[in-house]
Amino acid sequence: MAEPASPRDLFRAFTRMSLMGFGGVLPIAQHELVERLGWLTREEFVEMLSIGQVLPGPNVVNVALMVGDRFFGWRGAAAAVGGMLGVPLLLVMTLAVLYVGFASQPMVAGALRGMGAVSAGLVLSTAVKLLPALKKNPMGRTACGLVAVATVAAIAGWRVPMVWVIALIGGGACAWAWWVLGRRAP
Repeated sequence: MAEPASPRDLFRAFTRMSLMGFGGVLPIAQHELVERLGWLTREEFVEMLSIGQVLPGPNVVNVALMVGDRFFGWRGAAAAVGGMLGVPLLLVMTLAVLYVGFASQPMVAGALRGMGAVSAGLVLSTAVKLLPALKKNPMGRTACGLVAVATVAAIAGWRVPMVWVIALIGGGACAWAWWVLGRRAP
């Protein structure tokens, strides 16, 4: 498996990802880290993403932090997060200033609604692309499918607050995985 040569490589890679990922960096991060750079396997990416989703803050920033730490400790974590946030922060601040002048234009409002649909499609395509990683999940495909359906039903159908979904469904999934792994241990 390939590795970044220095924290500078991490900074460049995460800056590139953040600049390519307008509307959502997650699909770009998966492609770059797993397929193009080969710094992570698909399973490692899914594990880091899973952890990143239950931590506070943006998922992809949490993944950047973990990837950076994995290769170069705190220096790598700082480089990866700096790359993920630095240049995009400047761009977003510039766009915010421009938006104030053009927000009342119907074309701008319509463009933003269209970008929301594209973002949802990117997230869905990433989920579908990562499904094969469930083959190696200790819970098994059926249990993973049930957890996914329960999560979607709780959030989208019943509007359960995220903290309860993570605590109850996430906690139950962790307990199930722990039990399964315990049965497999010698």
